[in-house]
Amino acid sequence: MSRQALPPVQRLLQNAMHYAVLLFIGTLCAFPMLWTLSTALSTEGNVFVFPPTLIPQGASLSNFVEVFRSIGIGRYYWNSVWITFWTVFWTLVVCSLAAYPLARLKFRGHKLVFGLIVGTMMLPTEVNFLVNFITLTQMKLVNTHLGVILPTIAGAIGIFMMKNAFEEVPQDLVDAARMDGASDFRIFWQLMLPLSLPQIGTLVILTTVTTWNNFLWPGVALTKSNLQPLAVGILELSGTFGSSTRVIAAGAVLTVLPALLVFFFSQRFFMRGMEGAVK
Repeated sequence: MSRQALPPVQRLLQNAMHYAVLLFIGTLCAFPMLWTLSTALSTEGNVFVFPPTLIPQGASLSNFVEVFRSIGIGRYYWNSVWITFWTVFWTLVVCSLAAYPLARLKFRGHKLVFGLIVGTMMLPTEVNFLVNFITLTQMKLVNTHLGVILPTIAGAIGIFMMKNAFEEVPQDLVDAARMDGASDFRIFWQLMLPLSLPQIGTLVILTTVTTWNNFLWPGVALTKSNLQPLAVGILELSGTFGSSTRVIAAGAVLTVLPALLVFFFSQRFFMRGMEGAVK
């Protein structure tokens, strides 16, 4: 029996069950962030009470004020913005330039090359840390923002997404451009990129959120406090306020808030781009 043929009451119960399951899953996913926000706003009560409460007790912004007063959070924000901007820029350049020949220039061994690139997605990021750090040491790029950016700009996910986006462009358009005398670079610049804007937007959002929240690699490559991004620099709160969980929670909220806002206001473009990437 199709869903439309069900009695109204049964259809209503089915919809209610679906929404209940979605609400339960959404609550599980959002609970850590909601608990952290509630802790950051609270000034009274036991932080670790069980079952935990999501309603702030003695709600105040004093914990956030204490974060700004205690550490140079403005400097950390600027470092995160600087690193994120250039990582996104060079990721777009490198991934799109690498994806175009894989998608449109059928050279000998292109399937093997693409298979090796995709194969790196199965390896954890931490596998590359030692080799990358030794390379940065030899290049004298330790404790530089360039040293944080360079190892992250040629990601397999970005190349995979852009390759799929370029393959969706109709071959007739490419053939027409070649008949008009367009070079490969002109086809890439004036045809491929404009027609792949949804996937490009998705890659921008994905790279922005990932880079902003990146903790491990910047923590390895940057040991000077004045160079560290927000995700790493916020650890100063653990030393200064080792017993103040509320202040640490306020710092965590300030760290993830920009990434959440970026994704919230751009999720529509993100989903459109992901649909094209999956196809």
